[in-house]
Amino acid sequence: MRKRSNVWKMLSTIMLSALVVAGCSSGESNNVATPESVLKDGKYDPPLTMTIAKQQDENSGKYINGESLNDNVLTRWGEEKLGIKIETTLLGGDASQYNTKLRLALTGSEKLPDVLPVYDTMLINDLIESGQVKEITEDIATYMPDRIKEIYKQYPSTFNPVVRDGKVYGMAIAPNLTEGEVMLIRQDWLDKLQLKAPTTLEEFEQVIAAFTNDDPDGNGKQDTYGFTFSGKDSYNTGWVSDPVMIFSAYTGKHLPRQWVNDNGKLTYGSVAPGNKEALGKLRDWYAKGYLNKELATQGAWDALSDFTEGKAGIIIGRPWLYGSVKDVEKNIEGAKVVPYPTIQGVNGDRTYQTAQLNDGVFMFNKDFQNMEAFFLYYDKMYDAAFGTGEFKYGYAQGYDYDIVNEEVTFDPQQFNTPLEAVQGVGKMAFTKNTPSVDGPGQSYYDLANGVEADTGVLLQSDSRDQTTKDGYRISYENRDSLVPNDFNGPPTPTMQNIWEQLTTMEQEIFTKIIYGNEPLEAFDTFVKQWHEKGGDEVTEEVNDWYNQASKTDVMALMNLK
Repeated sequence: MRKRSNVWKMLSTIMLSALVVAGCSSGESNNVATPESVLKDGKYDPPLTMTIAKQQDENSGKYINGESLNDNVLTRWGEEKLGIKIETTLLGGDASQYNTKLRLALTGSEKLPDVLPVYDTMLINDLIESGQVKEITEDIATYMPDRIKEIYKQYPSTFNPVVRDGKVYGMAIAPNLTEGEVMLIRQDWLDKLQLKAPTTLEEFEQVIAAFTNDDPDGNGKQDTYGFTFSGKDSYNTGWVSDPVMIFSAYTGKHLPRQWVNDNGKLTYGSVAPGNKEALGKLRDWYAKGYLNKELATQGAWDALSDFTEGKAGIIIGRPWLYGSVKDVEKNIEGAKVVPYPTIQGVNGDRTYQTAQLNDGVFMFNKDFQNMEAFFLYYDKMYDAAFGTGEFKYGYAQGYDYDIVNEEVTFDPQQFNTPLEAVQGVGKMAFTKNTPSVDGPGQSYYDLANGVEADTGVLLQSDSRDQTTKDGYRISYENRDSLVPNDFNGPPTPTMQNIWEQLTTMEQEIFTKIIYGNEPLEAFDTFVKQWHEKGGDEVTEEVNDWYNQASKTDVMALMNLK
C-alpha cells in the first residue's frame, strides 16, 4: 500500500506541476495580452492584424524601394492610417497551387488565415461543409458600408455559391460586370488588301481567307493566317484568345461550357443545336489553313504570341489585350492594330460573350472576430474605384500615379522618379484584382462623348492609349452582348462524380471535329452520350439548385433591400 501511495503522490505532483505551468502560461497570456483594439476616429488603437490568403497573378508580387509581400507602401498605409496590419500567411501562384494550399490548410496542416479569397466553387462548397468558415449574414447587415451595399444590391446572384440553408458564408469579391471582348485586327493588312472590317460571318470568312492566301505582309510567302485563338482548355475562354463568337453566331446565347436560362429552365450550351454548324465552319477553316495548325495545344498566351509576331491577323479578347499585343506595331514596320465590335450571328442578331460578375468570393475563418475592420479596409480600397478620398487618383503617389508640375500623370516614365511600369499597388491588398465600378467601360464611353476628365477614374481612363480607349468604348456600347453564367453554384452531386469526364469528352470531340479527325456527325454522337452518361441527371440537379436559389431572398437575409 505504501508503494502504491508513493506512486499516486508522485503522479499527483507531476499533474499539479503541469497544472501550475499551464496556469502560469494561461495567466501570463491573459495578463500580458494585447489590449483590445478600439476603433476611434477611423483608426484602431492599438493596431490589429488581419491575416489573408492570396493568389498572385502575373502583375502582382512586383515591388520597388526594397518592399516585399508584407512590407510595402500599402501595408504601411493600412497600419498608419487605419491601425490595420495586413499579413499574407498563405500564398499561391497559379490557381492549382493556391487551391492546393487552401485544401491543406483546411485539413489542419496549417492555420487558415482570417480572410480567404476563394475562386473555385467546389472549394467554396467544401469550406462551408467543413465548418471552418464564418457565417456572416449579420456581419454584412451590421458592418457593410452603404456605398458597398449599393454595389451588392446590383448583383444578388453573386451570393448564390455561398448561401446554405438561409445563411450566408461569404460574399463576392468586388462584384462588377466586366468588360466585353472586341476583335483586334491588323488594320494595315485590311488596307493593303482593300478590305473592310467584317461585321458578318461571311465577311469574317472573306477577311481571314485573304489574310491567309493574299500575302498581307508582302513578303512573297504564304506564312500568315487569319484567326488565332486558344483551343487547349475550352472553346469559351471568356477573356482572351477566344473563339466563342463563332459558336454564338450559330447558337445565340447558348455558349459552350455555360448554362443559360431558356424559358425558365437552365440548359447547357455545349449540347445546344447550332454547335454542329459552328464546328463544321471551324473545321472548314482549319482545313484551308485559316486557323493556327497547333490550336489544340495553344494556351491563351501562345495565341497572343502568334499575333504579336505578325503571323495572325485577328485575335479576340478584352480591350486591355491591346497592351499585350501592341509590340507588333514596334516589331513590324507599318503594322497597325485597330479594335472592332464582334460580328453578327447568322440570323442577323448580335453574337454573345461570357460575362463575369466577380472574380471569386471572400470567405472568413470561423474564429475571425474583426469583420468591422475588414469592411473598413475594404471600403477604403473602393476609394480608387469611386475617385474619392485619399485614393482619388490611385493608391500611392510615385507608384501607380504621380503629380508632376501640378499635373496628375499615369505615365510611369514621366514620374518624378521614372518607372518602367506602374506598380499594381491595389494588387497588394486582399486579392488578385482591385475593385472597380466602371463596368464594361463607362468612363471610356463618357470620355468619347465629351465628358470632361475631372475625376480620378476619368483621368486615368483618359491617360490610356487611343486604341485601348476605343476598345473599351466599343465594349460599353455592346454591353448587351454580355451573358453571365446562370449556374454559379457548387458542383451538384452528379457533377462531382462525372463532370470532368463529360467536359473532357466534349473538349476532345470538338477538337477532333475541327482537326478533321472525326466526321461532323460525331457531334450528334457526343450529344447523345452526354445525356446518357449523366448529363440529364446534372441538368436536373442544376435546375433544382437554380429553383431553390431563385426562391431565396438573399438581400432580405442581410437587410440589403
